[in-house]
Amino acid sequence: MPNTSGAPGSAPTPSPVHALADAALTPFWLEDPARPDAGPALVGDEHCDLLVVGGGYSGLWTALLAKERDPQRDVVLIEGQEVGWAASGRNGGFCAASLTHGLGNGLARWPGELATLEKLGARNLDAIEDAVARHGIDCDFERTGEIDVATAPHQVGELREMAEEARQLGLGGYEFLDREAVRAEVDSPTFLAGLWDRTGVAMVHPARLAWGLKRACRSLGVRIYEHTPGTQLSSRGAGIAVRTPYGRVFARHAALATNAFPSLVKRIRPFVAPVYDYALMTEPLTEEQLAAVGWKNRPGLSDSANHFHYFRITADNRILWGGYDIVYHYGGGVRAEYDHHPDTYRKLAEHFFTCFPQLEGIRFTHTWGGAIDTCSRFSAFFGTAHGGRTAYALGYTGLGVGATRFGAEVMLDLLAGERTERTELEMVRTKPLPFPPEPVRSLGIGLTQWSMTRADENGGRRNLWLKAMDKVGLGFDS
Repeated sequence: MPNTSGAPGSAPTPSPVHALADAALTPFWLEDPARPDAGPALVGDEHCDLLVVGGGYSGLWTALLAKERDPQRDVVLIEGQEVGWAASGRNGGFCAASLTHGLGNGLARWPGELATLEKLGARNLDAIEDAVARHGIDCDFERTGEIDVATAPHQVGELREMAEEARQLGLGGYEFLDREAVRAEVDSPTFLAGLWDRTGVAMVHPARLAWGLKRACRSLGVRIYEHTPGTQLSSRGAGIAVRTPYGRVFARHAALATNAFPSLVKRIRPFVAPVYDYALMTEPLTEEQLAAVGWKNRPGLSDSANHFHYFRITADNRILWGGYDIVYHYGGGVRAEYDHHPDTYRKLAEHFFTCFPQLEGIRFTHTWGGAIDTCSRFSAFFGTAHGGRTAYALGYTGLGVGATRFGAEVMLDLLAGERTERTELEMVRTKPLPFPPEPVRSLGIGLTQWSMTRADENGGRRNLWLKAMDKVGLGFDS
């Protein structure tokens, strides 16, 4: 979306600066009064059948499904800080059926099995909805769908083509919206068209989903230790051992769900680049403000640029507005000081008022950021180590709210040595290209970001660098 202040680099307009003045530097979702107290840390030695490392969605779904598959299985989960504190408690709350980071990415990478991937993704989202109901998880689950909006003329044709591709694949639920139709749903002068996936996305309160999964795991007998990072993983006899600051866990199998954080299997670290994404949250809209934007059917939205925004309305009628910048730090570090980026907050606020000028005067109450585990194909990859006794799934690239449950199923299949419809997928059997080492990694990411910006400014035309990256299957996204 255009910079409302005029030339690139010029000072932001007074409205965004005023709107951000009192915003708290903390994730909105994690301030919820439903946040549970942290559990104890592990002190001493533990023994179990399955150790899950990581207390975000990926780890929680793995622990829960392991107990549902075999109630007698002894499962331990360790988390370095608190369950749900990282990406699972900071994201936009878009719980998507897509396992491939959207229809377009799936068509480009796995055209021959996309119909199967879409079927499995839809089944996975249904299973999430069922689990939320069955375990009584209060996470504001609303299956409202998502509208991809065109904010530049060339994107209108791209969305129309995508709608036709979905029709040819026999995928229901996709509807092309012209300018009048999309503005009837959510009114912005920047919207030129839209593609509504009516059934494939649900909106959730992300942190409450994580906390609800934590309670469900405990109810089935999973032992959860918080403030217990895994520091070293090694084979031990017929099993594995993980060292923690104050103890050890000995297990028959391990499932690694550390995502953006450095993997305990060092050889897979080059496949993931941690990038930082940022978001703003408004104060609740008044009745007049709601009437000015519409949004009666409450779908999530994202625009169709390379540097895209995602935005949605919450249960208490706030607007979450995030995305656009993709911030990578040299060396791929994940640090608390990277959680905030004032320049991005100002830029996001400017773009917000360009999209919704009728909301002039609204204030932002929260600003925050967090790390995403991006990989070069934008969707998860899988594998095993230690002779099949350790499994991993990572690289969700910002679309893990729903896909992590599927990843948990894959990890459990791999640990069981089972051939399933999931493990036979090309997507599961292959890996993305690794990112190059530093300093080439930073230089390449910087050039890719610059090229993506130029493409957005030039009618979507991709330069030679982006075309070369497309050809070899090496990408960068959030």
